[in-house]
Order: sequence, then structure tokens, then C-alpha cells
Amino acid sequence: MVSKEEKRSKQITRQYFSFLDRHIDEVIDGTAPVFLELNQIARELAVSHKHLTDTVQKETGHHPCHFYDEKIIDRAKALLARSPLSIAQIALTLTYDPSNFSKFFRKWTGMTPGSYRDSCGKAPRL
Repeated sequence: MVSKEEKRSKQITRQYFSFLDRHIDEVIDGTAPVFLELNQIARELAVSHKHLTDTVQKETGHHPCHFYDEKIIDRAKALLARSPLSIAQIALTLTYDPSNFSKFFRKWTGMTPGSYRDSCGKAPRL
């Protein structure tokens, strides 16, 4: 039998993932100006930063920031593969400085955004 605490833990984790998906969409479509920090997300979910971190870590084995970055990378990949925007425009859409975006993208994927776009068969825009 699942305890009340375990149910709450799973609920908080699900809420976190749902919030991330909505929030990242809002940043991409311009209705949110920047990515929220983890403590701000915790506040939105009505839990403490520590409780959110501990709960997601316990439920998944990873820090919440891991999933935040992973979801941003997934959206970046989709934009690089399907969007006519330049890499710099995609970086700005994701609220990154273009050079920092390239470093972030390479750290997660092992390739530059341009190399990724080329591997998808999408010619870069000039």
C-alpha cells in the first residue's frame, strides 16, 4: 500500500514536470519573458525549494535542474530541426545569449547547434 507521503511525493513530481512543460512553452511563445529559477517554480507549486528538490531527487534520481535543462534542450532540438529561425534567433527565443546557448547545447548533446541542425537535414538560414 502506498503511503500518503509517497502519493504526495509523486504528485509534486508530476506537478513539477507539468509546470515545466507549460512554462517552457510560455517562454518560447513569448508570454513569459524569462525562465523562472527553481525557487520561483517551487513557490508556484506551493512547496519550499528544498522540499521540491528533495522530492524530485528521491522520485527520479536526478536534481530538478537536470529535467529543466533536458526539456529546454528537447525544445531547442525541435526548433533547430523544424524552424526557419537562425541559431541566434532560437537562442534568443530560449532567452540565451547565442554564445552561451551554443556552450549549453554542446554540453548536453556533444555537438554544436549548427552541427545538430545539419544532421537533421535542415539547411541553416543566412
